[in-house]
Amino acid sequence: MKKTALYPWHEQAGAKIIDFGGYLMPVQYTGIIAEHNAVRSVAGIFDVSHMGNFYVRGRLAKDFLQYMTTNDLDMAQDGQAQYNLMLYPSGGIVDDLIIYRIDSETFFLIVNASNAPKDFEWLQQHTGAFEGVELEDHTDRLSLIALQGPQALDILAPVFPSVDVESLGSFQFCSTFFQGAEVIIARTGYTGEKGVEICLPNEVAISLWEALIAAGKESGIQPIGLGARDTLRLEMGYSLYGHEIDQDINPLEARLKWVVKMNKGHFIGREACQQVMTNLQRGVAGFILDGRILPRQHFKVYNSDRQEIGWVCSGTLSPTLQKPVGTCNIVREYITPGTPILVEVRGALHTGEIAALPFITTSLG
Repeated sequence: MKKTALYPWHEQAGAKIIDFGGYLMPVQYTGIIAEHNAVRSVAGIFDVSHMGNFYVRGRLAKDFLQYMTTNDLDMAQDGQAQYNLMLYPSGGIVDDLIIYRIDSETFFLIVNASNAPKDFEWLQQHTGAFEGVELEDHTDRLSLIALQGPQALDILAPVFPSVDVESLGSFQFCSTFFQGAEVIIARTGYTGEKGVEICLPNEVAISLWEALIAAGKESGIQPIGLGARDTLRLEMGYSLYGHEIDQDINPLEARLKWVVKMNKGHFIGREACQQVMTNLQRGVAGFILDGRILPRQHFKVYNSDRQEIGWVCSGTLSPTLQKPVGTCNIVREYITPGTPILVEVRGALHTGEIAALPFITTSLG
């Protein structure tokens, strides 16, 4: 089991620790609902250092990544990040990731923790046709701290007084220094709130973590575990690998058509996407259940005539709405918001309806 550089802090704070992606990670501190509400109302700080991160360098680095991913990196300028996907030739998803364009020959990738070894090997397998492209795995050297919430940028300001983070647009980033170490501050996140994700060397991770908590103490900042991270992302309808997306799901079936740029040129999985596009039969949608029954992954979904039409991808009790919500992969003819559905929970069918995503409006609008 691996530990992040911030693990000693979590342990001392009395966090409940679980195995996640091969790491010992905090799932909660004071409680999932309290932590969730702190992010929605003030700000929360997350240790997401278990995420994998790689550098891709070389004269053909951009061409290589254009071939390996679905989005169009020609649309990203230096200092911009981009949400992206890697596909298998079958069209199934290897992983979703964020690519930071440092310059025309240097790119920084953040990938899912459990997929990091697989992702690095997948990239390595395809460098042969791109002379001079080099891959570097920095996962064990770097920490990643997320600061999210309506007051996140106000809390960040005194810790980095020389950085005008407010001027950074969504998915833009900048480099600066903290205690002599170079850090990357990006206007990205997984909560739907204002905020940043900060990548920095392990050696200064605890110092920055404590500085941010001190800066936000009067506002009511809280450390946030993986439990609330999941409820926050689900309220926004954001995909999680192994739930809404995986090796058997085509992105066009998972509300991710906007990430697949068919006109950019060839990329792995393009032909499979083209075939699905001409005969799209399934889709991912949000839903709300009546009552207080919690929907869980793999539970079966039926139409009002009790015909099976799909399955639950993710489900929880929304702390904001105080209703059971989830996402489901279903036959497309039932994907319109307001369509009645039935979800099987422990052998009983419970009523609900398809709902538009995201479920809520946040500080990002």
